[in-house]
Amino acid sequence: MLRAWYKNSCDGFLVDNPETIVGALAAGSARDGFDATPQQIKAWLEEIYILKTQLKALDASNMDIFLEFNIPRMGKRIDALLFIKSDKPHLVILEFKVGMGKIQGQDIDQVMDYALELKNFHRGSHGADIFPVLILTELNASISNEHSLSMAAGLRGIARPICVGAYSLCTLIEMINYTKADTLSDQWEMTPYQPTPTIIEAARALYANHDVRDITRSEGSAASITETSEKLLSIITNAKERNRKTIAFVTGVPGAGKTLVGLNMATIKRDERDDAHAVFLSGNGPLVEVLQEALTRDEQERNGGTKYAARTKVKSFIQIVHHFRDEGIRDPGPPFEHVAIFDEAQRAWDKEMTVDFMRRKKGVSGFDMSEPEFLISCLDRHKTWAVIICLVGGGQEINRGEAGIGAWIEAVLDRFPSWDIAISDKLVDTEYAAGQAVELAASRSTGEGCGSTYIFSELHLSVSMRSFRAENVSSFVKALLDLDTEKARTELQALEGKYPIRITRNLSLAKQWIRQQVQGSERPGLLASSKALRLKPFAIDVKGDTNPVHYFLGGKDDPRSSYYLEAAGSEFDVQGLELDYALVSWDGDLRMGRRSGSFSSEWLYHDFRGHRWMSVNNQQSKRYLKNAYRVLLTRARQGMVIFVPLGNNPPDATRDASYYDGTYHYLKSLGIPELVSEFEDRGY
Repeated sequence: MLRAWYKNSCDGFLVDNPETIVGALAAGSARDGFDATPQQIKAWLEEIYILKTQLKALDASNMDIFLEFNIPRMGKRIDALLFIKSDKPHLVILEFKVGMGKIQGQDIDQVMDYALELKNFHRGSHGADIFPVLILTELNASISNEHSLSMAAGLRGIARPICVGAYSLCTLIEMINYTKADTLSDQWEMTPYQPTPTIIEAARALYANHDVRDITRSEGSAASITETSEKLLSIITNAKERNRKTIAFVTGVPGAGKTLVGLNMATIKRDERDDAHAVFLSGNGPLVEVLQEALTRDEQERNGGTKYAARTKVKSFIQIVHHFRDEGIRDPGPPFEHVAIFDEAQRAWDKEMTVDFMRRKKGVSGFDMSEPEFLISCLDRHKTWAVIICLVGGGQEINRGEAGIGAWIEAVLDRFPSWDIAISDKLVDTEYAAGQAVELAASRSTGEGCGSTYIFSELHLSVSMRSFRAENVSSFVKALLDLDTEKARTELQALEGKYPIRITRNLSLAKQWIRQQVQGSERPGLLASSKALRLKPFAIDVKGDTNPVHYFLGGKDDPRSSYYLEAAGSEFDVQGLELDYALVSWDGDLRMGRRSGSFSSEWLYHDFRGHRWMSVNNQQSKRYLKNAYRVLLTRARQGMVIFVPLGNNPPDATRDASYYDGTYHYLKSLGIPELVSEFEDRGY
């Protein structure tokens, strides 16, 4: 697939007729399903005129030019890209703002985002020097030496973005130092584009009918996503053709793309005229709320109409699981959908929680099922066929009453024995807490009226996509929380130079470091456990009103957004969603133990009630608290800093230094580098 609508050597571009170039751009636009409006054609002609004028003044014989270069993950195109043939690629990204003379922050972010996309996700650009340039056609300022595009001023081989007027481009390009070479832009252009989108970006792309292969890497985890999607499609087809009912379990490490697989299935099967119509269901309220809002905005922007109409359309294939459950109580008939995809299925409620909720909140007496059992019963109402896809995260249960994946399997074996079960060979791993149920499923009899159990390796996603800079972040976090110090040190060393992790006891320094890392519209965020109640002296209030929609979709001008590092996202706010850089604040709820004056290798679990910390002894509650930190420590795609307060001995006994020192020394002993400053924050 051609990445640009027009490509030529700069010498060829200079002799091409402008109308011929516009014709190629319009043809590319039509081929990709876009209308070339008169306004767009006028803008193209002005850009072409400026480029021709500026390139004539250069020795452009060693340059190629691309117009409307495709950035698949973002669903956008670079206005113009100059490929300078050098000992390594030198790429000049040109974003035109025709008729504008005032610099806007979002425009600077846009051209920087293009540079980051190429550097991070286009294989041929990994080693390139990239120069993002914003061209305001009405800007009169001239270029001078202080605007140098020296790589020393940039990060990761990307120069800091610069804004110039229409007729300063020639001078700017002359400032780029390079060694001429006979590199081929064809080879650079066609190297694989291997993006790892956030779940919000992925949902937007899939909803806009992008193929999942266009927005995920084509190797490692991406191959698994494609294979997993194909296996699930075959399971759906098989069930439909054979009039069977099947429940399939997709497992994976944190950030491996389980939710992406589910959204892919839901978008592929979202046509309501198809009897294989699917619905994506999740009990994760913040995730559904954020995705619904993001897709609603996109739907309204593309097709117009009211926001209500757009949201109604979006809700037809992505819903809160509780709404689906309540409809199943109200209407005894089969649901409209034959395929139901349950995200984070391990978080469905157990029988005790479900019965209590139905009695107290819904006024339903005599209800006697767990949530998994009832949800299966709803799909079982179909007389012909049905498929349930359970997306399962290991070690992700973070709240009371979450049944775990074993409850789904037990419900099938006890109440719906005719259903087939499709599982991955990894569902027996300890973090899924389903070993006994899986063994029973694998060994069940297959006589009359009994379903079969199938094991497919394609149903497990083994590599994290979230941290595209280093895929073993989840392994490091698991070893850290399991107190497997040797493995944690080994995994941390593997992250060196790819995924920065820092530790500090100075919150101001942590925020400063985070802000130095982010570029363009990369999103930072402040995180804290929902039990971290003694971070209030640092203005970190986990009981505050953090709205996930504002937190994840708000811009740099919105103090409610994550950009401000003021609103703290808890594990409930951020599970299933991602940040680029995270500031994880560690309170005394999970702390390293202390015995005989020295710190021991043991986590101690606490809950702050009233005016003091109380020990947590319930094993399930301990697991939830540990999993909360697992969620927080695996949110960042590109790096994180961990803030552990110094504590404050009397007068504030609730922040005794011993509550924090053991955790800090343990984390530092793993080899996490410390942020240092001449100014130490000693707390309050």
